[in-house]
Amino acid sequence: MRTIQEFAIRAGAAIFALVLGMPAAALHSGRAAAIAPRLTILEIFGSATVDAAGTGAEGIDDEREQREEELYESGTDAIDEEHWQEAENKFDQVAKLHGKKADAALYWKGWAQNKLGQRAAALTTLEELKRTAPQSRWVNDAKALEIEIRQELKQPVSVDAQSDCELKLLAINGLQQMDPEKAVPMLEKMLHGSACPKLRGQALFVLAQSNSLQARDIIAKAARNNEDPDLQKKAIQDLGLFAGEWGRQQLSEIFAGAKDTETKKRVMQAFMVSGDREHLLAAAKGEADPVLRAEAIQQLGVMGAREDIWLLYEKETSVEVKKKVLQAMWISGDMDHVVQLAKTEKDHDLRMAAIHDLGLMGEKTGDTLLAMYAADSDRDVKRAVIQGLFLSGNAKALVTLARKEKDPEMKKAIVQQLALMQSKEATDYLMEILNK
Repeated sequence: MRTIQEFAIRAGAAIFALVLGMPAAALHSGRAAAIAPRLTILEIFGSATVDAAGTGAEGIDDEREQREEELYESGTDAIDEEHWQEAENKFDQVAKLHGKKADAALYWKGWAQNKLGQRAAALTTLEELKRTAPQSRWVNDAKALEIEIRQELKQPVSVDAQSDCELKLLAINGLQQMDPEKAVPMLEKMLHGSACPKLRGQALFVLAQSNSLQARDIIAKAARNNEDPDLQKKAIQDLGLFAGEWGRQQLSEIFAGAKDTETKKRVMQAFMVSGDREHLLAAAKGEADPVLRAEAIQQLGVMGAREDIWLLYEKETSVEVKKKVLQAMWISGDMDHVVQLAKTEKDHDLRMAAIHDLGLMGEKTGDTLLAMYAADSDRDVKRAVIQGLFLSGNAKALVTLARKEKDPEMKKAIVQQLALMQSKEATDYLMEILNK
């Protein structure tokens, strides 16, 4: 072994001498040999265990790994900053080191080449990754990128050749752009087949983007099929999101024919997403089931239909549904009507609910709640106001109440809420009490 090491040192020194134009003999000393470039010796004697300076191969490997890490990090920084040419150069250098990150570097090199518009080069790079590292975790990502590139180049991608479900769906999605008549049957097969159960929702999503009558028919059937509740739920959502007027009509028919509460609730959510206020209002007025009326009212709240909600409150007879209407009022931001009910509602439970909802509307209701506390002697109202101020995070208003309150029991209730609040006003007041 020592003979090999000495030979490596001398050979390296000789090469170094040639580069410098010096006699080789002048570099045979230990001091001169230490100057000899490590990389030169490593390239000539890759299996040598010691470099010219006496450092082991392990040290060279460490330097190589450090260099690889630095280049890879620079490449990822360039990707983040969208400096595609710099990224391509850095990852190319990483790949040529043939280290631990070579497979990842080839993927990102291909990515950068694609961003630079060098699609043929990118495909070559991705092929190199699949050939040199077939078991790499980056291979599927490379296949997905290859599909995208080929679709950009208008090159057909074989759907059946894709064994992975996600890659198959990606290929079908591209086919959908170029040849919908071929894509739709494949999507339907994926929708109802057992091979890719986790991707049925995505397949349905791709169908929903299609203007094909066949695709629409598939979605409508799925939305009516209560034997597969998960798929039905997704189909109903997609009708609300993507299908426009045709979708709203389908939803209306499904709602009219539905026998179970859950399906009707899902349809009402889709009504809201599609902006179908008319059907929601009809459900809120006409549904016999209070649960469904409440759901319709809540969805109207999300849509901001304030006047409709107020009229529904006035006509509603169920206290529980009225509480839902109150919630819809604060969801829609209808502070005026919530304040009115907090002050004038005759039903005790509904009035407490209105005060509670005022608290949920934020600190802007603070002055109103303070005025109610001062004007009302009902302890339940006062406790509801305290709770409302706590919910709104209005520690300043609670401290104001605590300073004025003479009733020990009510003051204790206020301090209990302040103790739960993380605010400077609350902390300062609590310290003030402790220091008395």
